[in-house]
Amino acid sequence: MSTPNSEQGKSAIQIVAEARKTIPELTAAQAREKLDQGQIGLLLDVREPVEWEKGHIPGAVLAPRGMLEWYADPTTPYAKPELTTKRDAHIIVACASGGRSMLAAQTLQSMGYTNVVSMAGGFNEWSKQGFPIEEGTAEMK
Repeated sequence: MSTPNSEQGKSAIQIVAEARKTIPELTAAQAREKLDQGQIGLLLDVREPVEWEKGHIPGAVLAPRGMLEWYADPTTPYAKPELTTKRDAHIIVACASGGRSMLAAQTLQSMGYTNVVSMAGGFNEWSKQGFPIEEGTAEMK
């Protein structure tokens, strides 16, 4: 007898749930507190540029999920020094609601980044809490 998705592989929800077992999460309030206290080396936003332009957390660096591996690898022409020079820094990864950031944090961890967490609830929760937001054009390499 087959189980749900056994023939199709894992669902997105299952993959995120597995990542959640190994990747720590912070709430938006905890992330803001750490940012305010200067305890974060990098806030990484893995949403798409169109999402970023509608609003993002001040000081965040944009690295869309689809380009993350190339931005995080210092040997590629797409490497972002804002990211590659922070391999041991405390990095908070955010997306819209927490799924992409969980997978992105897991990817960074597998690439040797040592202190990566995902922000639970993502930008949606951040903005719902009334925390600062800015708008602006996404500058991509």
